[in-house]
Order: sequence, then C-alpha cells, then structure tokens
Amino acid sequence: MRVLVTGGAGFIGSHVVDALRARGHEPVVYDVRDDPRHDVRDPGTVARALTGVDAVCHQAAQVGLGNGVADAAEYVSRNDLGTAVLLSAMAGAGVDRLVLAGSMVVYGEGRYTCPVHDVVRPGPRAGHDLAAGRFDPLCPLCGRELTPGLVAEDAPADPRNVYAATKLAQEHLAAAWARSTDGTAISLRYHNVYGPRMPRDTPYAGVASFFRSALERGEPPRVFEDGRQRRDFVHVRDVATANVTALEAEARPGTLTPYNTASGTPHTIADLAHALSTAYDGPAPLITGEYRLGDVRHITADSSRLRAELGWKPEVSFLEGTHEFARRR
Repeated sequence: MRVLVTGGAGFIGSHVVDALRARGHEPVVYDVRDDPRHDVRDPGTVARALTGVDAVCHQAAQVGLGNGVADAAEYVSRNDLGTAVLLSAMAGAGVDRLVLAGSMVVYGEGRYTCPVHDVVRPGPRAGHDLAAGRFDPLCPLCGRELTPGLVAEDAPADPRNVYAATKLAQEHLAAAWARSTDGTAISLRYHNVYGPRMPRDTPYAGVASFFRSALERGEPPRVFEDGRQRRDFVHVRDVATANVTALEAEARPGTLTPYNTASGTPHTIADLAHALSTAYDGPAPLITGEYRLGDVRHITADSSRLRAELGWKPEVSFLEGTHEFARRR
C-alpha cells in the first residue's frame, strides 16, 4: 500500500513512516520540514502528492496548549484549513482511506463518578480554585469529591482550549468527507505520546520533553499543581503501530470511527517526573503548585475498543519507555 504521511518528518509521523516500511508498505513523506512547499494548506501541491496513493495518514498539525487564544488563528489555519484542503484533494483524487491523528483533548475532563449522582461532567476549573490549591473538580450537583475513571469513545466531546477545538473540528471534517465520498476514516485519539524525536523547548512540546530538558540542564523537573494529575503515557512506537494497524483494517465506509490510543495503564504526572529523574540519575522533581488555565485535571482512556476491534496492543512498558527516553540523546 502506498501511503501519504502528512507530517511524516515529525515526531509521531516519522515513527509511522518507519512502521509502514517495516510492514512492507510504501510511505510518501509530505512535510514542510523536508520541503517548505509541502504545506497541507496548498491545494496544488497536495493534489500532486496524492498521485498513485492508496491511503492517507494525516499527522500534520500544530500541537500543544500553545499561548491561550493568541495563536488561535494559526491553530485553525494549520489544523482545520489544512485538513479541509487535504480532504478536498483526496475526494478529487479518489483516495478513499484516511487515518487521522486525533487527540484525547476532545473530551475535556475525563470520566468522573460522584457517590450520589453517579457519572457527572464537571465544568472548567476556576482560576481562584487553582490559585488556592484546589485542583480536583467537585461534583457540579452536590459539591462532593469525585472519583476519576477511564473515558470511552462515546463520551461527549468538551474541548477546553483552542487546540482541542481544532482537533474536534478535524474529526467533524473527516466524518463529512467520509459521508460524501463513502470513504473510510479512523481517528486515533492519542493520549500522552512520548518517546524518541519529541520536540523540545517550545510551547508546543510535551511534558516528558520539558522534564528531560530540565534534567539535561541539571535542574529538577518542575511539576505543576500537586503532581497527582492522572494521564496515560503511551510510547510513540506503539502509536506508530496503531496507525499501521488502522490503515490495514477493514474500516466501515461512509463514517468516522474514533479509537482511544493509550497504554491502558494510568500514571500521574509526578510518576513520570520521578521515573525520568531516576533513569537519568538526576535531581528529584520539584512540585511547584503552578497551574495553567485550560489544563484538565484527569484524563485517562479506555482503549479496549482499539484492542478488541483492530487487535492492537501496546508493547512498550512505562518503565522501559521512560528509561529509554531519559537516557537517549
């Protein structure tokens, strides 16, 4: 299978390219890092890149929380306009298979249960609560403490920042394309991806990259809030394998199917910081109490659908993955 990989020179995309080659496919890298003309917002170059292509793996995006709404137009342009141009070109070229790099950020906060009201959805956390060190959301109906759980793909979408809104819009655009062309679309909703080739020292890098950069400077990783935020850290090689598995799957035509793509084993942010510090033999993490408006408290995935329907499973353990990431230069 000849597969156009947008963002194929980037963090996740480059690993997808490696995984495609390992499975005998022919990846075609389309990335502005390789050629400034390879912008997914350019209809002409995208159309030419689709010549002879059987499927598209769409990884190109501007990622991360960014700078509030100051860069909202850039996010929308790169993520949503870019996706719209790509889908239009695919329709024109008759390419009918898409795997989209989705994100768990579309959910907002994760799944919570109240001892009285069962499953509830707390609203965005208020700045005054965060400043006072009240990090965990409470039941919006009775104010009791909540128990976090695993969020499944049928959970309502509730994007809490600009990046999250653009990722949800990408899914809506892909679903519209699938309906109008009878194409097949899969969105892999990545949880916290980490591993070799992560971007570093930018507002768009992941927390694992920030922690490792601090350790390389001889500084302790700075952990926001109280460090007890729950996430699912999934290794980039497992994410790459999930993409190839999705490209090879018998997907349902005319619709978009989302799949949580996660390790299935939640850890706290402090767990990650301590694991990297230990592997690097560096200073212990510093719990700062700092916070960012727009961050969610807990978001961990139920990835059983991806395992059951497509037969994928992660292979890189948290211990193995964090040790490799800490030590690799």
